Amino acid sequence: MMIANDHELKVTKQRIEQFQHWLAQLRGTARSEEFGAVTSGYRLEIERMQAEVLEYLLRPVSAEHAHELQLA
Repeated sequence: MMIANDHELKVTKQRIEQFQHWLAQLRGTARSEEFGAVTSGYRLEIERMQAEVLEYLLRPVSAEHAHELQLA
């Protein structure tokens, strides 16, 4: 899924924070021998979402969207 607007950007950043929170909790609760297996899915999802955030932020703002931002 590609981030299409600032609202989706905000939601994605909130999701990243939630996944990071879960990882922080797992650091204290998961057994060391299972830690990699338990956390790998969270890590991949965080990396995917972070890439989407960067992709969105590095796209130039269209003239129409720039006008909307000025009105906000």
